[in-house]
Amino acid sequence: MALTGTYVPSSAEWVRNQVAEYEASDGERAGTLPGTKYPIVVITSVGSSSGNLRKNPVMRVERDGAYLAVASKGGAPEDPAWADNFRKHPEVELQDKAEKHVYRVRELSGDERADWWQLAVETWSTYASYQEKTDRQIPLFLLERA
Repeated sequence: MALTGTYVPSSAEWVRNQVAEYEASDGERAGTLPGTKYPIVVITSVGSSSGNLRKNPVMRVERDGAYLAVASKGGAPEDPAWADNFRKHPEVELQDKAEKHVYRVRELSGDERADWWQLAVETWSTYASYQEKTDRQIPLFLLERA
């Protein structure tokens, strides 16, 4: 079932612009994060406090139909706000190019986390430097079709 509610765009201009371009072109334009050549997906989640819909572009890390959302925030000392959204409301909508589906979210740990972390770093090596910049363990969220 698709998420319902009021969409409130990000306060960050680059996020707003990225999401708008991606959705307007079904992922054909602006299909990468600024300054990279790596593909992205857009994830819609329910705000943990507001209950409003939030949309975030994240690096496309996919295996066998499951997607990984890496809560790196560029190696900042705190998690991105969407990590709390996932924890409180573990149902999201993911758009990969023109395809949109609902996914269940779970936070990874242990060997499963290590396996997906390896894929994340193989997909975009900058994740490793983000981990080096922060004392927190970067959360990994697995998104599986609902």
